[in-house]
Amino acid sequence: MGLKYRSVLLVIGMLSLSACSLLEIKLESGIEPLPQAQLNMRVFSRDFSHTFYAKVEQGADQIALNQGDDLAIKSNVLMWKINSEQALQRAIFQASPVAAMVDTWTLTAQMSAFFESGAGQTLFGEQQRIAIEVSKVLQADFERSIKGFVKPNEFEQYQAFILDYVAKNPITDLSFARHSAFNDWLTYRNISEFEAVTTFGTVPEVMSDVSDRMAMIAEQTPKILGWKAELYALHANINPETVQQTLQSISDTSAKFQQLMAQSPEMMQTLAVDLRRELTPLLAQLSESTDDKLAKLSVEREALEQMVKQERLALEEMVNRQRVAAAAELDTISQHAVERAFSELTKTLKSLILYLVLFFVVCFFAPLGLGVWLGKRMALKKLQA
Repeated sequence: MGLKYRSVLLVIGMLSLSACSLLEIKLESGIEPLPQAQLNMRVFSRDFSHTFYAKVEQGADQIALNQGDDLAIKSNVLMWKINSEQALQRAIFQASPVAAMVDTWTLTAQMSAFFESGAGQTLFGEQQRIAIEVSKVLQADFERSIKGFVKPNEFEQYQAFILDYVAKNPITDLSFARHSAFNDWLTYRNISEFEAVTTFGTVPEVMSDVSDRMAMIAEQTPKILGWKAELYALHANINPETVQQTLQSISDTSAKFQQLMAQSPEMMQTLAVDLRRELTPLLAQLSESTDDKLAKLSVEREALEQMVKQERLALEEMVNRQRVAAAAELDTISQHAVERAFSELTKTLKSLILYLVLFFVVCFFAPLGLGVWLGKRMALKKLQA
């Protein structure tokens, strides 16, 4: 009986080990993470954005300080800061890190060509060299850093493509109107759009990307709105020289009126006619100028309010879209995990049933067969005796 119990314990132990091994379930999300090289590209591009913002703002402020009260150059300085930083945000916040890298590099090269030899080479007068130097430094910094992420032969291919693309697609004005260069890059490299982007990363990588975007938008939006308000106010002011000339004319006419009143009361009627003839155009000009400026200021204020509203709605829509996408991915992962768990559990139960059947066969039928065999042996021995 002791041997029998030891056999039963041995079988139960083997069953337990088998069950434990079968219950090792691996939860696979089915989401491919971004390659390390692309993650490095994304981090570098986001870091470069801070350098871009700082150098552009410092250069623009220096131009405005050195140039004085030139209204056109002040406007150009504000438009450079506003539109170049918005263009960088559009380039750097693309889903694919490779697309963001190519488009950011292209933007720096386009801006450098625009200020040095393109349509923007006379926008800042004597201070044009500052814009050229800032653009060239940004392009050189980006190219020097990107060499650490690509192979030497690939860097030369990138550089050749960007030179050709900038020559064919120059920036034409300070609005920085442009489209992404990534599709042209794919055509240049003969890469299919379906092969270019195979994954957007895991859920933590996507959430980190959204967090970076929210942080940068929160940092830059107040500055950009302030520059836009400053630009609107710069063009909405009434010309002070016109107001001064009108006031001087009124003052001269009033002095003349007093002088004539003292000399001859008979000249009152003639003076009244002259006064009406001189004052009416001045007052009409002042009224028209004031009404026109107030109307422009009202329209620009409404445009600013509409712009702020649209940017806020776009930000809310982006956050909601990312939240829905993340929730959908989490649901898919949970469902896959539950299905895998039940599948493995079913396999475990089947194996356990099989082992139990074998256990009962060994425990009940083996001793019975052994007893029959021993009985036959003993009967055979008796017959032989």
